[in-house]
Amino acid sequence: MDILGLLVKFLQGGLGSLASYLAAHVLLCLLPAFFIAGGMSALIERESIMRFLGRKAPKYISYPAAAAAGSLLAVCSCTIVPLFAGIYKKGAGLGPAITFLFFAPAANILALAYTGVAIGADLAFARLFLSLAFGIGIGMIMALIFSKEDAARENKADDAFSQHGGMHKGRTIFLLVMVALLLSGTLKLGFLTNTYTQFSLPIKGLDTLQQTLYTLVPFDPAKGEEGVSAQGLILIVLLVIIALFAWRGFEKIHDGANFWTWGAFGLIVFTLLVASTKMEPYAGGLNVLIPGKTFAVALFLLVLGIMTGKSLTNEERTDWIWESWHFIKQIFPLLIVGVFAVGVIRQLIKPEWIEFLAGENTVLGNLAGVIFGVFMYFPTLVEVPIAKMFLNLGMHRGPLLAYLMADPELSLQSILITATIIGKKKAWTYVFWVALFSTLAGLLYGAWIDGASLWLIVLYLAAMLVVLAGVLWLVNRRKNKITVLE
Repeated sequence: MDILGLLVKFLQGGLGSLASYLAAHVLLCLLPAFFIAGGMSALIERESIMRFLGRKAPKYISYPAAAAAGSLLAVCSCTIVPLFAGIYKKGAGLGPAITFLFFAPAANILALAYTGVAIGADLAFARLFLSLAFGIGIGMIMALIFSKEDAARENKADDAFSQHGGMHKGRTIFLLVMVALLLSGTLKLGFLTNTYTQFSLPIKGLDTLQQTLYTLVPFDPAKGEEGVSAQGLILIVLLVIIALFAWRGFEKIHDGANFWTWGAFGLIVFTLLVASTKMEPYAGGLNVLIPGKTFAVALFLLVLGIMTGKSLTNEERTDWIWESWHFIKQIFPLLIVGVFAVGVIRQLIKPEWIEFLAGENTVLGNLAGVIFGVFMYFPTLVEVPIAKMFLNLGMHRGPLLAYLMADPELSLQSILITATIIGKKKAWTYVFWVALFSTLAGLLYGAWIDGASLWLIVLYLAAMLVVLAGVLWLVNRRKNKITVLE
């Protein structure tokens, strides 16, 4: 065995996965999400969150509200985690927060529409119905299991930003504009992706650089691998420069903004605009294509710049920057480790194993779909064409649904990050329930595909949920008795 060649292959896989992720998904997806999470933590009153998503809020309000909020965000698990951290820190109950964490990447509107067009309306409907039922179910289960810890957390919740008074209109609009910025850079809608104008720059050598990058970091688009383009390398360099400026400008922001602070924001604006374009190197220069999202990103950045100065006080701006920087420092290193590890592990997994492991609607086949979802993580919407590839390779539609439910939820990096936010015990309990329910979802849907009566499947699902609810109720009752005796 060529050990050196194998190590080089693993290194290429890890670095290629990391580089393509940083270039293609961090800037327009994750970077705005960090600042939205920081805004939630710094600008939204704890009482506002607890009114709709708090532990004591009526369940018929909190859980549907969490699912509804998640359905509008067409983002992957790594992008939803900072938003989950933001609402959790501000007092959202563990149950509704978990429902938001599960439902947003699994069954947002865009993912469902894409699934229906590419694979079939039946699979899209099953994904919606089962994600909604199991997302709320998992949230309730987590809230029940960790009820004591959640109550203690509520009593000790961070009130550092509770002195602002009511949530005035300016802060609300500011957060909504940031959400609009996130969506304008990520939604795959025609008016955002269509090219409206272009221009050329006389920069020579980028075509050679791009071919060199493709050689250094081999990739297969059929497997969802994106590679690193010349534009991607430019964005990675800009991201590193932003990090250097941010470290000097954000770390001691409470001492006041400085040259590095404004330099970091200037670089962020420039880099987001560069990321929103499409660059095509050719022998004599570089074509820069301007799609609709470039105009949208520029508009929302301009509005945010104006609102930062007029709608936020100096204290609010400082708190927002600090909270955003805190989330970046907490989450980003684990994201890098997780994405690199996934790239390495992906080299060991062959798509051809799909037919052998998941060609039939069995427990093993559906578990294989879940495991593939963990170690073959793809950004949001990319999992749909990959699922179609799996279907063509012989995967049964039951395990295919299990994969589609697990892939957006259980990526290795999101597991690591979630553990830092809610603790390892809660995170791995969440992983267990997601894996279990994803497997059950695949089995139930697969049984219907194989000819079982729909009403019989609904009866099985209802009976399973009733039994599970009964067991959890008994466990909770026993815990309460023990607590009273103590």
